Amino acid sequence: MVEQRLSWGGKVWRPRSTAREQHHRLTAAQGLNPLFAAILADRGLDDAQAVEAFLQPRLQHLPDPATMLDMDKAVARLVRAVESGESVAIFGDYDVDGVTSSSLLVRYFRALALPVRVYIPDRLTEGYGPNPAAMQQLAAEGIRLVVTVDCGATAYEALAVAGQLGMDVIVTDHHQMRAEMPVAWAVINPNRPDEPFPHKNMAGVGVAFYLLMALNRALRQRGWFQAGRVEPDLKRWLDLVAIGTIADVAGLTGVNRILVAHGLRVAAEPVHVGLRALKQVAHLGASMRAGQVAFQLGPRINAGGRLHRGMMGVELLVTEDEERAQQLAEELELFNRERQLIEERMVRQALALVEASGGVGSRHGLVVAESGWHPGVIGIVASRLVERLYRPVIVIALDEEGGGKGSGRSIPGVDLLAAIEKSAPLLKTYGGHRAAAGLSLDAVQLPSFVQAFDQAIQAQFRPGLFDPTLYYDGVLPLAEVDRSLAKRLERLQPFGQGNPEPVLVLEGVRVVEARVLKDRHVKCLLADQAGNVLDGIAFSVWPGPFGQALLAGASRMDVAGTCTINFFREQEKVQLVLKDARPLNMA
Repeated sequence: MVEQRLSWGGKVWRPRSTAREQHHRLTAAQGLNPLFAAILADRGLDDAQAVEAFLQPRLQHLPDPATMLDMDKAVARLVRAVESGESVAIFGDYDVDGVTSSSLLVRYFRALALPVRVYIPDRLTEGYGPNPAAMQQLAAEGIRLVVTVDCGATAYEALAVAGQLGMDVIVTDHHQMRAEMPVAWAVINPNRPDEPFPHKNMAGVGVAFYLLMALNRALRQRGWFQAGRVEPDLKRWLDLVAIGTIADVAGLTGVNRILVAHGLRVAAEPVHVGLRALKQVAHLGASMRAGQVAFQLGPRINAGGRLHRGMMGVELLVTEDEERAQQLAEELELFNRERQLIEERMVRQALALVEASGGVGSRHGLVVAESGWHPGVIGIVASRLVERLYRPVIVIALDEEGGGKGSGRSIPGVDLLAAIEKSAPLLKTYGGHRAAAGLSLDAVQLPSFVQAFDQAIQAQFRPGLFDPTLYYDGVLPLAEVDRSLAKRLERLQPFGQGNPEPVLVLEGVRVVEARVLKDRHVKCLLADQAGNVLDGIAFSVWPGPFGQALLAGASRMDVAGTCTINFFREQEKVQLVLKDARPLNMA
């Protein structure tokens, strides 16, 4: 048993889960390394059927979309639109989930030759979700049917205006809802207060895909796909579902695991020119993993929306013009680089503000605010601050009109939205979920909000909550970290929220070779006392205590990391991607 000790990364190491007897039996029956017992326990896989479903996610195991509330109403209205050739407007969010949701519906309706209009609000001037002015504009264009994707569940005023203007609105969303239902033709949301559908962690794009599953079936049953009409193959658009779900950090279990597993296979060899162009500018090969979507494709699709160009992502993902796709992908690449520079500057400024106000100290929830900050980047800056400070953080961009837009991120064990709701009287708007939320307020309320937010987080405090923690899945001898183990671990993919990549602890190893790569990373060779060796690499650890310890070598240490197969110059090697290390005898 590995004790809880501080590491060179300043973390406490704790086991992620403890296996029970049935997990040991399942592991033995499957011929797996005993390490897998704790992995099965962590994912709640308590019998052979659950293990099989997890390791072999199949589309036929998806629950019926007809079991969701209001799905029948939404489908009936859309069938009427399809049969009459009525124009449909799609109102989407400006983030990756909203962009992929909008693109999914565009591809489908275009395949039916249905006129379609897309409206993505400007993040900076309009903010999140439907607004009355946008509804008035769509009505003036003659639109009578609007489908919202990844938004709309709390857009009470905008939807009321739409109704007054004679428009029917179908809301598809996944965000937490309040007791009051918006006035709409249909509201499809797994997080409706009265929704019995058990899969609550779907992304917006997953909900949109479910709508198309139900609509496609209804049209088939009505004989629409006859007389020369071709039925769209929804499976070839699962790449969009995978990208939106991963980028929105939705849990990769249940419905999401099935959709993402199949979507990543489509994304590996995409048939659509937009995704091919995006992979090219991101220098991605044929294979496609969840991490590549999260850290390479997602930020590029997001970049347009963060910097005033929310429609760019949609245009890229729906265009059939290869030249235009390449142009858009290159523009998004430039926007992403600009976003990175803005982000780096804001992180430095935010850290300086925290330090100037006395550091983290005894504070439980942190709020940083500044004039001139780019409101399109505050969410990702909040994420960076959480990584550095390990506290729930809200970053607020103040404007010249005396207002402020904020975005927050949380840590495991803290319900961010519940904490923000405690300050509802101080806010103009707010929304989100446990891990991430947004808000707006008048700047005069900022001091009161800072105090109230800290108190709300304090109310959720428990010992150890703010200890930066590395969770590991098992302790193995170095000799057992081989190609066979790596291949078996690969069967657990896709990794992400709710299905983390397993972290292994190797005790008492030595670093026998080490060198710095690109002034940031440390490549090394690990060895045990029997002379077995294993390649290792630690990213972005130099300069710093972790990187220094690896370069110093000599003393035996415990290391923690994930096991992968690295392909280099047509050679296949097992590698440990190091997450942390600590002295062997450090108490």
